[in-house]
Amino acid sequence: MTILVVVAHPDDEVLGCGASISKWTKLGQSVHILIMAEGSTSRLESKESVKISKEVSLLKDSANKVAKILGANSVKLLGYPDNRMDSIDRLDVVKAIEAEIELLKPHTVVTHHCGDVNIDHQIIHEAVVTACRPQPKFCVKRLLSFEVPSSTEWQPPSSKIAFQPNWFEDVSKSIDSKIEALKVYHSEMKEWPHARSIQSVKHLARWRGSSVGCDAAEAFILLREIK
Repeated sequence: MTILVVVAHPDDEVLGCGASISKWTKLGQSVHILIMAEGSTSRLESKESVKISKEVSLLKDSANKVAKILGANSVKLLGYPDNRMDSIDRLDVVKAIEAEIELLKPHTVVTHHCGDVNIDHQIIHEAVVTACRPQPKFCVKRLLSFEVPSSTEWQPPSSKIAFQPNWFEDVSKSIDSKIEALKVYHSEMKEWPHARSIQSVKHLARWRGSSVGCDAAEAFILLREIK
């Protein structure tokens, strides 16, 4: 089975479903990662062109190292502007995702929750849903969305649709791979008690696991499944 993970930024693939990617690849499934935006320029002044180039290059290298840790078959970075996906024509974003689906013919597509506070996450979710319209003979049979610490839970539930998972992956045997991968993205991680800290990620995995009776889990919303 082929799985396509579509995320906004480098590190989202690990924060959202890194342990599941490791689990799936160890089970012999083919996992491909599509990262839409470059993930750093929103933090820098536009005049800092040299620093921007170094930041983007570092994140690209990190994404490739992470893919190897998790066992992913491929990782592709499209380089859209960070936290400015709303400045891109939505059709262009949809077509970029459609092109990857046409190339890989995935059975399952995994992406962001629609209610995240990050605008790029919201746009990628909407673009994935559009690209995965269930047309006759369409390859995608399962559509999942995940939570991202420091984005999903930061959105007030009265502002957007709250994340209420109904699909859990037991990642008790692969959570260590997720933590190893997150350490590669050290420039993106924060100190405890920030939600995007190593400790917080571990706590969330344990909490999600205890919710369904296992040692550690990653949580998803099953948006659609066609059997």
